[in-house]
Amino acid sequence: MAVPDGVFKNIRVYWLAFIVYWGIVLFGYDTGIGGGVVNNSYFQEHFGLFDANGKKNTARVNEVSSNVVSVLQAGAFFGALGSAPLSAKIGRKYTLFAFSVIFVVGAILTTVASSPTTGLGEIYAGRVISGIGIGAISAVAPAFVSECSPKDVRGRITGCFQIMVAVGVMISYFINFGVGIHIVRSVNIWRIPFGFQLVPAGIMCFGLLTVKESPRWLASVDRHKEALDNLAYLRREPIDSESVLAELAEIDAAIMEERESRKGLGLKEAFFGKGNFVRFAIAFTIFLLQQWAGQNSVNYYAPQIFASIGFTGTKNSLLASGIYGVVKVVATALFIFFGVETLGRRLSLFISAMGMGTLFFIIGAILKTHPPPSTDANVAAPDPPPASKAMAAMLYIYVCFYSMGWGPLPWVYVSDIFPTRTRHYGLALASSSQWLWNFVVSKVTPDMITNLGYKIFLMFATVNIGAMAVFSLLIPETKGRSLEEMDVIFGSISAEQRQADIDRQQNGNLDHGEEKHSQRSDSVDAKV
Repeated sequence: MAVPDGVFKNIRVYWLAFIVYWGIVLFGYDTGIGGGVVNNSYFQEHFGLFDANGKKNTARVNEVSSNVVSVLQAGAFFGALGSAPLSAKIGRKYTLFAFSVIFVVGAILTTVASSPTTGLGEIYAGRVISGIGIGAISAVAPAFVSECSPKDVRGRITGCFQIMVAVGVMISYFINFGVGIHIVRSVNIWRIPFGFQLVPAGIMCFGLLTVKESPRWLASVDRHKEALDNLAYLRREPIDSESVLAELAEIDAAIMEERESRKGLGLKEAFFGKGNFVRFAIAFTIFLLQQWAGQNSVNYYAPQIFASIGFTGTKNSLLASGIYGVVKVVATALFIFFGVETLGRRLSLFISAMGMGTLFFIIGAILKTHPPPSTDANVAAPDPPPASKAMAAMLYIYVCFYSMGWGPLPWVYVSDIFPTRTRHYGLALASSSQWLWNFVVSKVTPDMITNLGYKIFLMFATVNIGAMAVFSLLIPETKGRSLEEMDVIFGSISAEQRQADIDRQQNGNLDHGEEKHSQRSDSVDAKV
């Protein structure tokens, strides 16, 4: 029985995204797990973060907390850059497999750490190695998914990246919550959170054996028969389908143009060729701004953030963090499936930035006028005061605005704008920018929470409205445009020349299809 076109037409692309994005669950999980682990009092005591008088050394805790979080970003920065040449040479699928294995090595190292004298060093080393894997995965995965997705649902499928990030963050919060309230004094306080990383990593490693290589990458390395077969497989169409041949013709036309324009030139042309530099500038800037939106400061140090606004005590701060993670997953999923292809990229980013900035200004004002009682985050406390509950509610609304724009859309937008031959470089630069500023933000956030107080929210609010909202209005709209149309949008080629190239390639593919049909007919006649 035929499967209805409107229901399961793109099921193979969704399956590919589901498998590939388990690596992105790791991205979210590892960004959320570090701050909660270090915030546990037994972890601090075990690794010597208490003074001789038995009190927590806040400066030392901030240092270790920022190190545990930020060394992951440092490794990810180099992993993202290193993924580009490997992805170009061996393809998207096997690059992801190789770096997922690297991630597993790092995860094992952090999990087995236990010695009070060498354990922190093992955790740092494991986080760096895991970061190399995550950085490469974050660069290659969206390119792989984008290259395999049809243009009418590309934004929705590519945007699942952010849903999986949010799922990973949410899982990390609730694992920290469960460990925090059920395990008091045991190495399992960090072994369980770090060991859980092996679950999504394993799913991804085995799942990659069930998916096909990117047709666009295959075409870019002249493996045209495989490109046609894989494209037809993903679209659930016969290889002589007119729509498949037309899509492959558009891909081939773009690749042919890129080769002609770069003939005899090297990497310099890839970055500075006509219409290219502005794409790399957008990719770098959009992630610089995303990291200074304030969201990742909340992600990494949610227990500390909620404690700073009055949710004191381990249970209160971790539970508030867990609820924040649930709200983020739901809001991100709703936007990706119902909004990303409706509002468009620019309008979504603008509304998102304005909403986030407004809410941060409100939180900062409430925190200034109604500061919570000063108590230790690890000491049981009464219910948070009404002002603290209001600020928590504002953070929950804030993450809804983040999830409708600046959370998922930078990845969607950057995956949109690069041509096939430079997409791996574009995604590598974007991802490395994301990890570079991720590293900076995660390194300075603990001290900013301690030293700035309410001013940290005012700072993020200013960035949201003064920089991110303005940037949103300056970039081109890409909704509903094919990946190959981006060259026209960014001025690499005229619309007339692109159409002429498409017609020439399509005529060649149709002739090839007619030739194969004729050969099959001759074969049938011979058998008869």
